Amino acid sequence: MKTENIRNVRNFDELLDVKYGKIGSEKRDNFEEKAQYFVISEMLKDARKEANMTQEQLAQKVGTKKSYISRLENGKCDIQLSTLYRIFEFGLGKRVNIMFG
Repeated sequence: MKTENIRNVRNFDELLDVKYGKIGSEKRDNFEEKAQYFVISEMLKDARKEANMTQEQLAQKVGTKKSYISRLENGKCDIQLSTLYRIFEFGLGKRVNIMFG
């Protein structure tokens, strides 16, 4: 990424284009995927703490292991949609809405 390219950037989307490439490029797709994992992991941590639960308590409630909850919260593993629903809705009492855009 060259400094002169950044000087011409007018908004965050253009900065992402300069740094990671246009939407649809492999580098940008990898960035977007990692960003989504980060968002989900932060939401999970916040919801668990708001529920005053430990990772162990949440794991027991949804029938998984503490190490799996830990890996999810650290963005270190993939999560199936059904597991995401089970953790947030059954485990934490949160409503899950998914939008595609």
